[in-house]
Parts: sequence; structure tokens; C-alpha cells
Amino acid sequence: MSKQGAWMNTEELPQARRLRRPTWRDPRLGVGVLLVAAAVALGTWAVRDAAATVQVYAAGEALTPGDPVEADVLSVREVRLGEDEGLYHLVADGVPDGAVVTRTVGAGELVPRSAVGDAASVDLRPVVVPLGLAVPADLAAGAVVDLWLAPPAPIGGVGQSAAAAPEPALLAAELVVAEVVEDDSVLSGATGTSVELLVPRLDLPDVLAAVSTDGQLVAVPTFVGAGAATADQEAAAVDEKGDAT
Repeated sequence: MSKQGAWMNTEELPQARRLRRPTWRDPRLGVGVLLVAAAVALGTWAVRDAAATVQVYAAGEALTPGDPVEADVLSVREVRLGEDEGLYHLVADGVPDGAVVTRTVGAGELVPRSAVGDAASVDLRPVVVPLGLAVPADLAAGAVVDLWLAPPAPIGGVGQSAAAAPEPALLAAELVVAEVVEDDSVLSGATGTSVELLVPRLDLPDVLAAVSTDGQLVAVPTFVGAGAATADQEAAAVDEKGDAT
């Protein structure tokens, strides 16, 4: 190949472009800085929001309908509520004056605003009932029971056929236990245990009439209200909700 041909081939080759060092005037550099700053700010906000907690009132003991909402029966829990903050009584708002609980609030459960109201809204009357049969081991304040009456078996005379035993009768359903009283006196029934039940006004005649009969009164626990969450469960649920976000 001649020198002239080699020279022509060299001129036809594409020349490599020299890279320029980026300057502050380069728009790409500015966009990159903004993206990094936005990511840092978003991460800081997310961490701060996840760590934000509020002080909320919780029941120091089981509270039953009609119990006053006072400082001595409440405890303070610090939890993350997020969007649910408006559903509970915050310590910052103070204890409501003259308020009572309108439904059972379990020991340790955060006090919902929906469970607190005026005493006039609680249409229940306390009645002490002596129990005649074995008492469940988990029967305690705040439990929900059905009250049954087991009539005494009929006594047949000499030469008479035994009559059929009467069927037990349901006196009232879903009654809240306000207190369990252990007593060895005769008035406490065969088990020595009486319970103070919160009875709706319309069920009072049947319950009071049954107390004065010779039959045995039986409190049968139900599963109503068994799903009430404690403060630890609610706090854990809120934490999991926050972690998921």
C-alpha cells in the first residue's frame, strides 16, 4: 500500500471526542444533587414518623358498664397509633369529668372514646345472685354470662309415679359480671359464691323472682366480648401496621 493511500485512510477514521469534566453549571449534576437530598429527607421523615408515639389511657383493671372513669383506675401507655389516634383517650386531653364506661373495658385495654359516655346512657342495674352449681374457674369481673334457672326436681309421694323434671329456663342473656364474691354464708348459695351482675332494667323482674325461688341459679360464660384487645396486643398491632408502611 502506498503512503498516499495510508494517509487517506487515516483521514477517513472517526476522531474520538474528548470528554469534558462536569461543572456546577451542568444540569445533570443539579438534578442528581436534588434526588439525593430528596431521598435523605424522605428517609429521615419515615424514621421520625415510625418512632412517633403518644400517651394513651388504658384500663388498670377490668372496667364494667357504669364504672367511673377516674385516674386511679387508669394507667398510661405509650404507643404508636398513627391514623387511629382519634379513636382513643389521649393523656394530653385529660380524664373526662363525670364520665363512665358504657361497655366492658378489659384490664390493660386502651380506653376507646366509644366506650366512654354519660351515666344516664347505662340502663343497667346491679343485682347480687347466689350461684347454685360449680363456678367456672375463669369467672371474673368483666366476663359475660347467661343466667339460667334450674328448678328443683319434683318430689313424688308414696305410690305416685315420679314427675318429669322441669326444663331449665334462660332468665337473661349476655349479662356482665361486675364482681365475684366468695362467701361461706348460706345466702351465697351451695357454692359459696355470689356474683354481682349488671342486669338490664327489662330483665329485672325475672331475675329478682328467680333469686327468691328454691331453684339453682347458674351463670354460663359466653364468648361475647372475648375478643377485647389488651394494650400490649393493640400496641403490637399498631407497630406491625407501622412497620408494614
